[in-house]
Amino acid sequence: MMCVGIPIRQLDQVLTVTLLLIVLLSMITLWSVSDEQQLFQRQAIWVGVGVVVFFIFSFLDYRVFRNHGGMLLALFAITLVALAALLLFGPRTRGIAGWFYIQRFGIQPVEPLKLVLVLLLAKYFSKRHVEIYQLRHIIISGAYAAVPALLVLLQPDLGSAIIIASIWLAITLCSGIRLQHFAMLMGVLAVVAVIGWVFMLHPYQKLRITSFLNPGYDPQGAGYNTRQALIAVGSGEVFGKGIGGGSQSHLQFLPEVETDFIFAAFAEEWGYVGALFLLLLFGVLLGRILSIGRRSTQNFAKLYVLGFSALLLSQIVVHIGMNIGLLPVTGITLPFMSYGGSSFVTLMMGMGIVQSIKMYSTSSPLSGYKR
Repeated sequence: MMCVGIPIRQLDQVLTVTLLLIVLLSMITLWSVSDEQQLFQRQAIWVGVGVVVFFIFSFLDYRVFRNHGGMLLALFAITLVALAALLLFGPRTRGIAGWFYIQRFGIQPVEPLKLVLVLLLAKYFSKRHVEIYQLRHIIISGAYAAVPALLVLLQPDLGSAIIIASIWLAITLCSGIRLQHFAMLMGVLAVVAVIGWVFMLHPYQKLRITSFLNPGYDPQGAGYNTRQALIAVGSGEVFGKGIGGGSQSHLQFLPEVETDFIFAAFAEEWGYVGALFLLLLFGVLLGRILSIGRRSTQNFAKLYVLGFSALLLSQIVVHIGMNIGLLPVTGITLPFMSYGGSSFVTLMMGMGIVQSIKMYSTSSPLSGYKR
């Protein structure tokens, strides 16, 4: 449902400006570190598409998702089919079956799935908040997350599985589950982690984790990426080497610089001050998102904001953590910064829904209807 009566000034200006500043820093960094300017040009196209999507979803009444659960289930099923098709027919890139390719553009189905999962779980719990104490709702909602998590683990994509689990855990915890159910949940997750380590993780993934626990174990092998990222971050010192001056990225010591290690490349060129400024922007962005959710009177909107914040925060923490040696390398990109169209457009869509919550929660006579 579209509404033409809501003026553009009702967009959250702090949220919009902060988001666009992060995107600007991303484009400057990608322009600097990309030896092939085709990557920069392709990302510029995705940025244009993402900005258009952001404004479309900002003015689309977000309650269309709350009121049409069948549509969300259909979208969820489509993304699951796409993930299954990848395992059967998808090409492998760096050993992972995670992308469909249309000419030179890659589409990663797990990215829209994350947003669909946030919407689906928000819808599920907003209808059942009165009876959330019942264990069956934890099990059913867990199945929504477990199926796609299993499919991405088979790709194998450990990082995305962690993000999916983070989304479910955040929404479930904030929906009001009982303490004993939470303890049971932690026990189940511990068992799943052991099973995953023994039967599902590939040897190179286990090696990444063991090299994280012991960084000096294999500095030329499994620990190489982390070591080079730490060198890049440290060499930036206080004010950085300047745009285009990052030796780790330009001399190709730092792998996957446009995606997995863009924070390290940014810190090398912008230094400690630049990295703090970027973290400040992310903090402001997350703060505004949570503030919009807190002011909303509808459970669906509150739960969506919590889930979307968990999606962003988990990716930020995992990406930066693996760039500074605090977490094992899992291939998670930095939101709005890393190269990649599927992730960027999906996140811009999610940000548009946040803006829609802000506008329709304050402008619509139906905003007081809670569910």
